[in-house]
Amino acid sequence: MLNENIKALRKSKGLSQQELAIKLNVVRQTISKWEQGLSVPDSDMLVFISEVLEIPVSTLLGETVVEAEVDNLKAISEKLEVINLQLAQRKTTRKNFLRWLLISLCAVIVIISAVLIITNSPYLHWDYSSPETAVLGVAFHSFEWLFVRAAPIIFICALFGIFLTKKKE
Repeated sequence: MLNENIKALRKSKGLSQQELAIKLNVVRQTISKWEQGLSVPDSDMLVFISEVLEIPVSTLLGETVVEAEVDNLKAISEKLEVINLQLAQRKTTRKNFLRWLLISLCAVIVIISAVLIITNSPYLHWDYSSPETAVLGVAFHSFEWLFVRAAPIIFICALFGIFLTKKKE
């Protein structure tokens, strides 16, 4: 009875043995053995099967389940609709993440620029007589030199990216 119920419920959900096996993290042959009555899933697996098939365990162990006719085209279209919705949601999430990342990048560039303007290039007045401060001064000068040349380009590209990822209404 359990073997017949697993097979009928799997088919009523429009799942192949391979698809059910993937959802349960077992090999297809295991599903085949269960459906042929050659082996029986343990109690933990019964609970997992009931969760995957969205039915109570008692239905798995209870009376014979009548196999529902599945309109293959309808089942496929429903699966495709769900996949399309998931892909659209994922695309929107990535787009929003990228937009906020670019906005954050622009904010960081503005803050660093403000700090550099306020401090008025402290590396010019740096004490290079001490090796520790000399290395730090050279590192700060290198950072400022690179930042002043790269930041405007990165800022403009980030603004362009923000414009491209804006929400269309």
